[in-house]
Amino acid sequence: MKYLLQSLKIVVPDGLSIKDPESSDLGKKIVGESISLIHELGFESFTFKKLGERIGSNESSIYRYFENKHMLLLYLASWYWGWTEYKLVFFTNHISEPKEKLVKALEVLSGEIFQDKNFSHINEVSLHNIMIKEYSKSYLTKEVDSENKEGYFTVYKRLVIRLKEMIEELNPSYPFSLSLASTVVEGVFHQQFLKDHFPTITDCDKKLSATTFFKSLVFNCLNVTE
Repeated sequence: MKYLLQSLKIVVPDGLSIKDPESSDLGKKIVGESISLIHELGFESFTFKKLGERIGSNESSIYRYFENKHMLLLYLASWYWGWTEYKLVFFTNHISEPKEKLVKALEVLSGEIFQDKNFSHINEVSLHNIMIKEYSKSYLTKEVDSENKEGYFTVYKRLVIRLKEMIEELNPSYPFSLSLASTVVEGVFHQQFLKDHFPTITDCDKKLSATTFFKSLVFNCLNVTE
């Protein structure tokens, strides 16, 4: 298992990068330092010029990997969803009981994030914080429909469908499994954002975790005792 994980690669949709950043040390450095810089400055203030200065390389070298910073954000988001899907499968694959499996899935999706040593060039904690604050900027654009047709959101949608299937496994008669699944996946970021910035309009805090809330939401919707 140890050696299998060492060769693990999160696969993102074709077209998000011009050249696969995982194929070179420079590409990995671009991805890793872009996470650090976006986390530090925010997406609006982030530029390839600033990234080039951070990594000690010409700005043009970054354009060999990514067309623009929007495509870079789409790449980072897709990598995050791929990594989340990998964790979801890894931690639920051995569970046969539907309720237990769904509980574990909700814990994976809404629980605390830790750095994954299998991907040394990526700080998953910083990337998670970027997703909370910046992810919506990747799809709230006029190009979202054409980018969806290109398959740029494939991994995200696949993750939602995995959760939907777990919901249906527990309660096949529930008519809104897909809506509930997408609400949970999106709601995790929303509740975490509220907790950090608008704490007066969320019940989630240090005592009541987002995981507790989403377990209550899902199992009440499914008419299943927690």
